[in-house]
Amino acid sequence: MGYEVKIQRVERRQTKSFYVNLPAAVAEAAEVEKGERWEWQVEDRNLFILKRKNPIGSLREQG
Repeated sequence: MGYEVKIQRVERRQTKSFYVNLPAAVAEAAEVEKGERWEWQVEDRNLFILKRKNPIGSLREQG
């Protein structure tokens, strides 16, 4: 199952940023906590992987 999101672009005087929102259902399923550190892994121009810096147990391991 996938979740569609829109990329937001914010321009300030000297910088510009792009933001991606993580849907609440995805964040809750992954047990994301405020302040957690994640990193983007860029496979190519069409595939970006968001990885937790300090991995927790897999949902597959719990079942």
